[in-house]
Amino acid sequence: MRVIHCLLALVCLSACLCLSAVVQNTPIVIPAGTPEDKDLAAITAESDAQKRIAMYQEFLTKYADNKAATAYGEWQLSQQYLAAGDTAKAMEYGTKALDAYPNNLDIIMSQASVAQAMKNNSKIVDYAVQGAAVFNSIAKQPKPADVADADWSSRIAGEESSAQSGYDFLETSAFNAVASEQDPNKRMTEIEKFTPAFTKSKFEGQISQLALYSLRQLNQPQRLVAYGEKTLAANPDSIPTLLMMADAYAGDPKDAAKAATYANRVLTLVGPSPEGDKEKKSYAGLAHTTLGRAELNQEKLVPAVTDLKSAVTLLQDDPADQQQALYFLGYAYAKQNHKAEAIAALQKAAGINGPYQGLSKEMLAKISAAGATKK
Repeated sequence: MRVIHCLLALVCLSACLCLSAVVQNTPIVIPAGTPEDKDLAAITAESDAQKRIAMYQEFLTKYADNKAATAYGEWQLSQQYLAAGDTAKAMEYGTKALDAYPNNLDIIMSQASVAQAMKNNSKIVDYAVQGAAVFNSIAKQPKPADVADADWSSRIAGEESSAQSGYDFLETSAFNAVASEQDPNKRMTEIEKFTPAFTKSKFEGQISQLALYSLRQLNQPQRLVAYGEKTLAANPDSIPTLLMMADAYAGDPKDAAKAATYANRVLTLVGPSPEGDKEKKSYAGLAHTTLGRAELNQEKLVPAVTDLKSAVTLLQDDPADQQQALYFLGYAYAKQNHKAEAIAALQKAAGINGPYQGLSKEMLAKISAAGATKK
């Protein structure tokens, strides 16, 4: 017998097609030399796209009682209709195939591609989550009693390696769908699906920022906290999520202690000397910015200046993030009547194009006006 996985037209899926060893990834098996196999070979050899569609339709009628043949024919019809630009038909037939083989990673990826063509972000994320569950189930397989631990570990590693490119395709597709979603409520709903499915995602930082942005648009701080805590329960060392939570709490004086707790956790994770690692250096800088903001809200001006100066130094390669630290540093100096230091920090912040540019200019004008009044 041979395992038929894919004759997909989509080049991006070509590296993901041989997953027959994955137990959870149920393959479509059609024995070699059977009438079904011979008819499929004839359809594949047909060069005319419209004739292939007609032949697949005839194939479905002929082998309606054969689950594997029917699912395969529906899957291939979905691909034919997608290539022809009929996404509605592509989705219809792909859905039928997936209903028959819900754990077939190749069909899931194919459906995600159809959803991409339809620009249906919600469906893209749903298919990606379904595929991630198939991938994540590989490591959860019960070990047969007669298989040695080392052999089982090697087998699982091999199965995960074979499925990795499919997982990566779905993860990237889902992230792009989330990032392109314009409705903040829909975007947040998709993020809440994405995060538990793709734990420790390579897009972890961007997803956290999108979650923070979305929930601020929606003005739903409680939902942000619930999302953050749920994410940290699954991945307690998620630095982007810790920073998101610290930032969420830093703006309210009554939550300053919570903000400091999350920020200090980040500093513990990145270590005492992050200067040699650009990413860790950035994380440390953002954590010091948050600490400084929290301390300002507690009227702890001296430690606020210390933390914000550290942030400015650590974020010197990230002007957009450094601008925020400079603004609050200028504010902290102004609160202490250190006019020269305040002006220096605020002028630098005002020279950077970003969200704190206007605020920095406003504060500079206030400092200047206060000085003129004293004269």
